[in-house]
Amino acid sequence: MNDRSLTSRAALAGVRVLDLTRLLPGPMATLVLADLGAHIDKLEDPAPGDYMRNMPPLRGATGGCFHALNRDKRSVVVDLKSPAGVALLRRMIPTYDVVLEGFRPGVLARLGCSHDDMLALNPRLVVCAITGYGQTGPLAHRAGHDLNYLARAGVLGITGPADAPPAVSGAQMADVAGGALWAVIAILAALRERDRTGRGSVCDIAMCEGVVPLGAFALGAIAAGAEVAPRGRNHLDGGIAPYNTYRTRDGGYVSLGALEPKFWTNFAVAAGLDPSLDALLAGEHQEALKQRVAEVFATRTRAEWEAFARAHDCCLEPILDASELATDPQHAARGVFFDLDDGAGEAIPVFRTPVGAGAAVAHTAAREPGADTAAVLRDAGLTDDEVSSLLREGVVR
Repeated sequence: MNDRSLTSRAALAGVRVLDLTRLLPGPMATLVLADLGAHIDKLEDPAPGDYMRNMPPLRGATGGCFHALNRDKRSVVVDLKSPAGVALLRRMIPTYDVVLEGFRPGVLARLGCSHDDMLALNPRLVVCAITGYGQTGPLAHRAGHDLNYLARAGVLGITGPADAPPAVSGAQMADVAGGALWAVIAILAALRERDRTGRGSVCDIAMCEGVVPLGAFALGAIAAGAEVAPRGRNHLDGGIAPYNTYRTRDGGYVSLGALEPKFWTNFAVAAGLDPSLDALLAGEHQEALKQRVAEVFATRTRAEWEAFARAHDCCLEPILDASELATDPQHAARGVFFDLDDGAGEAIPVFRTPVGAGAAVAHTAAREPGADTAAVLRDAGLTDDEVSSLLREGVVR
């Protein structure tokens, strides 16, 4: 491995993170931190725990997505609904550098371990809260999901064709881009500030506002005093033929992103189309041009268009299904996907994050609930007798 690579140096080695989250945003954030070398302990309640554990499709008794998101993390089960469980959490707090939580605002305070309580217990602690709408504001306590956050952030309003309702994304953009990644950035900044000042802090990550920047071009139009063009009529939302998706002869799909004159010219000339640069201008002529380009794409298979793209520099790529990713030459060359030993001799295919080293370093599969409870509590300073007592009382599992 290149010793100049960030992933070869485990930049966050020694940083201890307690993850109280479930589902996608928080676990994705701690997966990134794990790939940067941080030590992650995942705390779940006795029932139901992280809902993702039981979300189909399953591998054995565990959800496939849970396997993908929760490798390289220890598992501890604590009943935070019991006073003894909250007391235990308070005892654990001083042993961590970061606590990540995804409860609605005020839940931890009602349990008896607010953000302020945590900082009083550990003044150097970084607390990061990921919620839909943030810790303040009129919607702070409102429930929501990815689709709702994209809607209120204006992203859905610019997504999809002009003659249909706003399109539902197949990717959870608010959860990942609006929540997990902003949380990682905030945590890294807070750790850097702690290095300078010795003080911890609270990071308030609202997924709704986290995806507002995804509408940068529409917001830029407003900043310029211009009107925002209707959905499906802009350069980057399918409004022009050179930046669009097309069906191939064999029922596959490709993406064309020939926005610059040189790329459109390269494509058009090689494909037998008119290379006029009017193709790069929005307008009524685009509908006929898109139809003509679609007819051209329908004359070849997806594989033939892939070969075309290798021969002509024109920003053309196949639209891959998830099942094709691991064997794609680009992803394979960079080790984006690798097999993880599930502990029973079977391999689980998982992905690395862009900052992770993949199969080049040792990884552990997602753990069973409470598999590491005793070890985690001993790290927090509890004796074997205390751990045994908590297990008997059902406070931990």
